[in-house]
Amino acid sequence: MRTARSRGRAVSDGPLVLRYLPNASDPPRNRYGVIAGRKCGGSVQRNRLKRVTREALRALHPEMRAGYDLVIIIRGTVDELPGSEEARQLLVRMLRRAGLLVPVPARDGGQEP
Repeated sequence: MRTARSRGRAVSDGPLVLRYLPNASDPPRNRYGVIAGRKCGGSVQRNRLKRVTREALRALHPEMRAGYDLVIIIRGTVDELPGSEEARQLLVRMLRRAGLLVPVPARDGGQEP
């Protein structure tokens, strides 16, 4: 994760920064790290921000391209990132810009019941 943070490419949107770097895992898989600095607030606020961001990542994991180390750096406060839906929207925009989001095909086959 240290290498991804220092050498990885960066994409930012609002209170989040995404740094990503291809990894050499076999089979390809993603590894995640979430960082919230002391400027984000006290320990309760920092842990809440990290929980919210991890939950958004968990929801997006099936749609992401495999084989990357991703580090999400939180620069904002709880006011800027109040819930996982806001974090998810920011992450979707950043992942699209980075080219790491792959659309998942619909399971229902396009037919209505």
